[in-house]
Amino acid sequence: MPLQNRVTPTGEITAQPWRGALMGNRGILHDAQGRLGTARWQHMNWVCCLTEFRGRHRAPMPPPGSPTRYTALFFWDEVSALAAGHRPCAECRNADWRRFKAAWAAAGLPGWKAHEIDRVLHTARVTRTRQQVTHEAELATLPDGVFLTLDTEHAPLLKWRGRLWRWSPEGYADAGVAPAGAVRVLTPAPTVAAISAGYAPNKPRS
Repeated sequence: MPLQNRVTPTGEITAQPWRGALMGNRGILHDAQGRLGTARWQHMNWVCCLTEFRGRHRAPMPPPGSPTRYTALFFWDEVSALAAGHRPCAECRNADWRRFKAAWAAAGLPGWKAHEIDRVLHTARVTRTRQQVTHEAELATLPDGVFLTLDTEHAPLLKWRGRLWRWSPEGYADAGVAPAGAVRVLTPAPTVAAISAGYAPNKPRS
């Protein structure tokens, strides 16, 4: 039985068998039996990390009393993690974090320190009732690496190199040429601005 720790581009934490390319942290969300409660975060610094770093090993859902105890969340790829509201970890992905901060500043977004950026991101990614915050934009204005939905299809769609790619637990499927018009954007607005200002996410996982 898969653990409930796979995060989709819509921000849902699901129990699915796929292996994530990146890991995330929102604090301790599980109990002693490895079950998630109602909380979906315990702090605002939602980071996106490497799955391997300096030979460190830990259980995905460590029991009480374990060191560095938090619920390990997993993402299909970086663009999925960004859509779910996470940003690069300043430790294991320091180069990406510095690129993200530079793009954040270039976009004219407020804050420079991690906790300041996290505070801005938090209000743009989720409501107090755990609903993903979305916004509307013209598809032509969106950069590569952004997730969205269309009125005709509610599955998460990734914009990448002039085409849309439908995300599912099995990976991406070609959804055709990106049409013109307004769309519902899943990736938080500040993250979209940082991508537009120069932060290039890692190539989507096939």
